Amino acid sequence: MLKFIQTNNAPAAIGPYSQAVQTNDTLYVSGQIPFVPSTMTLVGPDISSQTRQSLENIKGIIEEAGFKVTDIVKCTVYLKDMNMFSQMNSVYQEFFKDHKPARAAIEVARLPKDVLVEIDAICVR
Repeated sequence: MLKFIQTNNAPAAIGPYSQAVQTNDTLYVSGQIPFVPSTMTLVGPDISSQTRQSLENIKGIIEEAGFKVTDIVKCTVYLKDMNMFSQMNSVYQEFFKDHKPARAAIEVARLPKDVLVEIDAICVR
């Protein structure tokens, strides 16, 4: 059985998709861009603030679904410029601390709303 997750603790979907979908003990979180949920505006121009906000948006969604950050088993990070990897990685490490989900990081030609980063996640309880 599928459960579609929606919360005000993350930006509203800007297309025909759900913020996340839960099936049994697995949660699939859609890619999160660095928009502040309450204003639907970009958090800031730099990769560090954008990475932090994208991760906070993921956290808001997974907590709404009853999951924890330590339930995240996989993330995909989409970067506008791979030269920003080290700055993104510092914020990512700070966010996850000792928890180390599997991850892929990919440079892409363009992201929604011309942001610098988008991150999706998979959680398992």
